[in-house]
Formats: sequence, structure tokens, C-alpha cells
Amino acid sequence: MNPIYGMMQNNNPLMQRFQQFQKMFKGDPRQQVQQMLNSGKVSQAQYNQAVQVAQQFQRMMSGK
Repeated sequence: MNPIYGMMQNNNPLMQRFQQFQKMFKGDPRQQVQQMLNSGKVSQAQYNQAVQVAQQFQRMMSGK
């Protein structure tokens, strides 16, 4: 089985946690992240790392 497909199965604990987060999340994600960065809840390095991971995931999902 493709590991990505396996991660996206509904019985996968990681996917279940993401779905729970998705249901609870309210507002603009970019604004939320910016507020976390401004308040010091995340560092610039953590933010940069998260952006890199998101970009890699986006490329993987688009097949590029």
C-alpha cells in the first residue's frame, strides 16, 4: 500500500487528529499563524520549518 494513501485512511490516528483539528478550527489560518508568530508562541525558525513542510506536502499532493 502507498504510505501516503495509508496516512489518509480514516482509521489512521494522525488523520483522525487532523480531522478533529479541522472541525474545531475557526478563522483565517494565515492570520492565526501571524498572531502566533507576533506573540512569540512560535519562533521565526519554527515558522520557516512549517512553511517548508507545507510546501513539500503541497508539491507531493499536486504530483510535482
